[in-house]
Amino acid sequence: MYKKFVIISLVLVYLVIIAGAVVRMTGSGMGCPDWPKCFGYVIPPTEESELVFKPDHDYFKGQVIIHQESLQVSKSDFTSGDNFNNSNWDLYTKHDYAIFNPWHTWIEYINRLAGALAGVAVFIMAILSFGFWKKSKKTVLLSFLAVFIMGFQGWLGATVVYSVLAPLRITLHMIVALLIVLLLIYLLYLVRKKRHQFVFDATFKWGMIAAIVLTLIQIALGTQVRQHVDEQIDIFGYSAKSIWLQHPEVTFYIHRSFSVVVFLLNLFLVYRNRNKGLNHTLMNWIIALIGVEIVTGILMYYFDFPTLSQPIHLIIAAVLFGLQSYVLLIALKLKEKPEVGLTGTA
Repeated sequence: MYKKFVIISLVLVYLVIIAGAVVRMTGSGMGCPDWPKCFGYVIPPTEESELVFKPDHDYFKGQVIIHQESLQVSKSDFTSGDNFNNSNWDLYTKHDYAIFNPWHTWIEYINRLAGALAGVAVFIMAILSFGFWKKSKKTVLLSFLAVFIMGFQGWLGATVVYSVLAPLRITLHMIVALLIVLLLIYLLYLVRKKRHQFVFDATFKWGMIAAIVLTLIQIALGTQVRQHVDEQIDIFGYSAKSIWLQHPEVTFYIHRSFSVVVFLLNLFLVYRNRNKGLNHTLMNWIIALIGVEIVTGILMYYFDFPTLSQPIHLIIAAVLFGLQSYVLLIALKLKEKPEVGLTGTA
């Protein structure tokens, strides 16, 4: 049961990454301007009329309305009079963003729901880990570390909203998500069932270390490119896709050229794996994902960011990182003699 919840947690974390990518693609990050609720609601509004002051209306404590282009928060439960009374409201001071867009609100709300579900799954996983206390205390401790990091990630998400989507905080949010992926991959590795043998190869091991380092560098460069795109969006808007990368920074050219190095190194590892019979079948998926990653990058640059190209590019990078991490864990554990591992997953 524990292993199932590790897998469920991992899938849900990836769904959160996908949802976050869609949020960025659609510019929905401020769809819910407060946190953890959305305009003070557990289930957000669907129409702007729900956020306009109404006379003779029952308001609950913490409810948010938009009044004179600012967010106002109800101090307590009360019934409004004929006119807006400042004594019943507090000005929202985390930021001054006060725009309602129902599509943005619900896209961001779904993103938060996915995050909450992932958090619940990780917590259940941690509780189930007590079954390994006698055999592997490390499994229990790392499971609860995952709970802590998920909580930190939630807090970090709040600071992203409070900063009105500061690019640096968005990047840090993504880095922590990858850290959670790595931790869950490691927990999955710890409880894997041993069914068939992998073969030790020092060249492959060091090649995998280099490959995952290159992937992390590419992700870091990609976040810098994304920050530049975000800045262009702030200036020109979401409709001006053709000029987002019209004058890219040098990091874009490094990121684009580096992809060739990443592809060639992993192609060599695929060849090494097959030629030496190392049994790391995940390498086939890894090289395929790198190919798709390159294609989506080409589409974004030469074809003005087609629909879904951005989130696909991001999620593939995250999945690629996870698969490479698992293969590397196997390769690092192997000695000169073959070690038993999990069929069809490395």
